[in-house]
Amino acid sequence: MPTYQPDFEEYIRQGEPGKKERAQIWRTAIGLQQVDGLETSEYLKEVARQHIEGDITFKDVASLIDAYYQTAGARNQEDADDKYEADKVSERIAELLSQKTFTFSPAQLVAIHRHLFQGIYKFAGKIRDYNITKKEWVLRGETVYYSRSEEILDALNHDFDHEKTFDYSTISLSEAITHLALFCRDIWQIHPFGEGNTRTTAVFMIKYLRTLGFTADNDLFAENSWYFRNALVRANYRNVPQGIDYSPIYLEHFFRNLLLGENHPLLNREMHLDWKTPSSTPASTPSSTPASSQNQFETDNENIIRLMRALGHEKLSVKDMMARVGLKDRMNFTEYSLNPAINTGFVRMLYPESPKHPRQKYLLTVKGIGWYNNRPLPET
Repeated sequence: MPTYQPDFEEYIRQGEPGKKERAQIWRTAIGLQQVDGLETSEYLKEVARQHIEGDITFKDVASLIDAYYQTAGARNQEDADDKYEADKVSERIAELLSQKTFTFSPAQLVAIHRHLFQGIYKFAGKIRDYNITKKEWVLRGETVYYSRSEEILDALNHDFDHEKTFDYSTISLSEAITHLALFCRDIWQIHPFGEGNTRTTAVFMIKYLRTLGFTADNDLFAENSWYFRNALVRANYRNVPQGIDYSPIYLEHFFRNLLLGENHPLLNREMHLDWKTPSSTPASTPSSTPASSQNQFETDNENIIRLMRALGHEKLSVKDMMARVGLKDRMNFTEYSLNPAINTGFVRMLYPESPKHPRQKYLLTVKGIGWYNNRPLPET
C-alpha cells in the first residue's frame, strides 16, 4: 500500500487553480468525517492525491476504494467498517462539492444524504420513522430534543419555505450571517435521518452558501468539524431550571469566521456546560475582520459595479440590464459584465437549473445585496 501523504496545504498555497480547488475539496471532505469520530485510511489519501494531480477521475476513485476494501488486508483491519465509511463518504462529499449544481429544497437535503450513505446505511436517503436521542459530551451526557418522526416533513417544509421567502435586501451583511447560522441550526435540529445528519447538513450549507454568492473558506469545516457539531448542539439546547438557554453564539462565530474571515476562537471546551470563563478573560473576546478577508465582498471592476447599481433590488432580464447600463452589444455585455459578476458571486440567475429559461432574469446575491446596501448612490 502506498505511504505517500498528500500535502493539502502545499497544493492550496502553490497549486495550479484546478489542483488548488481539488485539494480544498478533498481537505473539507476528509475533515468532515471527524464529526462522527471517523478517520480515513492512508490509501484514501493516496488516491485523493492522484485525483488532485488530475491523473484519475471521481469514477476511478470510487472503483479504487471498492477494490481496496475487497482485499484481505483491508477487510481484516480492526476498524475496517469505520475506515470504509470514512473513505467512501469522503469520496462522495468531494464529488458533490466539485459539482456546480444545487436545488434549494428538502428533496435536495434527502438526495445528499442518499448519495453520501448509499450502501453504508440501509436508511440512506430515507426520513427516519422513529424518535431518537443522543448523549452529548458537551451537554454532560444530556440530549438535544430532536423533531418527532411524524413531524419531520412538516418541519423541513416550514423552515425551507421561510428561508425561500426571506428578504435579505432589508438587512445588513452581518445580520445575514446571523440569519444563515440560525437557519442551519434549525434544519439540523430536525435531524431527519437516523445517522449522518451533520455531514449532510454541512454539505448542503456549503452548496447553498455558494448560490448566495459567498466564497466560503471551507477549510474551517476541515479543521473545526467537531466544533461545528458541538456548536449546533449548544444552539439547540436549553435547561431553564439550570439557567441554561439556547446558545447560538458559538455557531454564529463559526459562520462569521467562515464567511467574513473573522478570528473568533473556536474552542470546544468553552462550549461544555461545565466550562467556567476565567475571571481575567472577557466572556466574548472582540474579534476584528482582517482587511484581506473582506476582498471577496469588494470589487474594483467598474463593469460589475455598474451592473450591481443597475440591478439594485430588482430582477431584470438581459435586455433590461443592457438598457440600464447603456450597452447594445449583448456578447460584449455578457463577456465583460454579466459573466464576471456571476463568477465573483455578486449576481445570480433566477432559474439557475435552467439557464435558457424563457423567463430568465438576474438579481443580486446576498453578497451583492450586502455590497449594494453599503454603498451610497453615485452623485448625479
